[in-house]
Amino acid sequence: MIHPRNSSRSQRRFTPLFLTLVLLLGLFSLLPQPLAAKSFSYEEIHRMPKGVEKDYYIWRYIRQKSTSKAQARKIIREASHINPTLRKSYRRKTGHNPPRIARPARRLSAAQKKELQRKEAVTLKVISSPDPLAAWKRLAPEMRLFVFSHAGKKGRKKLDHAMSEREWQELSRHPGANLMIHYVRFDRLPKLSRILRYRPAKDNALRYDYLMRMGFEALNRKETGLAEYDFARAVSRASKRELADRALFWAWKAEDDRDYLKKLAKSWDINLYTLAARDALGMKYDLGITPELPDGKVPGFDIRNPLQWNLLKRKIFDPRTDMERLARRFRTAETVGHYTYIKTKAGKDIPQYFPMPYREFMKKLPIKRQAILYAIARQESRFIPASVSGSYALGMMQIMPFLVDHLAKVRKERVDYDDLFDPITALKYADTHLDYLTKWLQHPLFVAYAYNAGIGYTKRLIRQKHLFENNQPYDPWISLERVANYQANDYGKKVLANYVIYMNKLGYPLRLTDMVSILHRKEMTDRFRSRK
Repeated sequence: MIHPRNSSRSQRRFTPLFLTLVLLLGLFSLLPQPLAAKSFSYEEIHRMPKGVEKDYYIWRYIRQKSTSKAQARKIIREASHINPTLRKSYRRKTGHNPPRIARPARRLSAAQKKELQRKEAVTLKVISSPDPLAAWKRLAPEMRLFVFSHAGKKGRKKLDHAMSEREWQELSRHPGANLMIHYVRFDRLPKLSRILRYRPAKDNALRYDYLMRMGFEALNRKETGLAEYDFARAVSRASKRELADRALFWAWKAEDDRDYLKKLAKSWDINLYTLAARDALGMKYDLGITPELPDGKVPGFDIRNPLQWNLLKRKIFDPRTDMERLARRFRTAETVGHYTYIKTKAGKDIPQYFPMPYREFMKKLPIKRQAILYAIARQESRFIPASVSGSYALGMMQIMPFLVDHLAKVRKERVDYDDLFDPITALKYADTHLDYLTKWLQHPLFVAYAYNAGIGYTKRLIRQKHLFENNQPYDPWISLERVANYQANDYGKKVLANYVIYMNKLGYPLRLTDMVSILHRKEMTDRFRSRK
């Protein structure tokens, strides 16, 4: 039995400790909670269909504490592709690099091997001869190009000479001329570099990207006639309509020939260049199609399940699939992204769709925020909620796992990565991320660069003196082409065009040219350049 006096003393002794524990528990409840992570079994992952979606779950499975080294070594062999994220997690778990995924090697026939050996023998004979240049010039054009590309850096230096325009035009008619251009640049051959200033033959075999680069270099030298020539030839080499429109746009800019502008305005593709053409001609925009679909769900299909999206993609890309029938099945408001994706693939990008789903959530936001969210979602995922990228960017808004972790802390929420496959959750997290980006960047093009490549990259990019300063010919349009990161370059232009379309659809008559014309106005576009 405890003496009353001792009991009182014990109470006085433990009361401060009790209060301290209560206080600590209260403070802990206010701290950001850790990620509510799901766990996966080997059998679950093993049964998944191959694809990037399974690779994502393999990554998650390997990261689990409960996954053993042996299990990691076993499951990694089922990956379709091992990206840096998966490689890093595998190394952390096992202490070793993952095994290489075997790819089928291209096999040459006996006749092809014999021909290759003959050409290699000719190359060796030419380069080792007393006068390599003379021996090289005696060859037929195709053989000359093969020897040049297989001679090695030292061998190509022996062939460096002041080639005439006529000689170059003869060589430019053959596909091997593309490799010659590459090596002339890469090896920095001073005499042969003159070919980059020549007009290739009208029936040349040069690739689109080489013709466009030579066109921009000619513009930089103020040789507008040559630039127009290269851009005009690039139109027919474009693999996509948008690329052909880009070439038409710059052919117009080079020589101010309105025939190019009129062709550009007739393009069926809605992109940065066709919108600019319609601005120049005072035409209305084609705003594409925003389908209004009935409510309802597709029986047996969960829009939040990436594995079901994997199986649907297989059907879409199966040439035996009846695409119109498949589109009718997904003709619901919940699956508007799937419906327009199927219709776009069936029609080979014609017509152009600009869905506007989730209006109940979106209409609570300012119009500009709605427009940039729609613009990004259209580019990132075509409004597919369960999208997974090759780098494991997740959901409709394609948010990277490390950013999900950070945003969950900012929002003081517990979230599993799979929760990003819910479209409203994806929009909320993207909206939170945009709150941060728009503190520093006010122009949708710069916001797009930051969303795609990071705000640090964007800060370094726009502070470069040769970009977005409006102090050189063709600026600010030429700055859009000079963004060296190809992915960010292409992404930014597409999101900006999407943004203009969605602003118009939301009742704000914005013109693309007006948006481009202010890119050098630091006070209107960003806070980085004004803080130098």
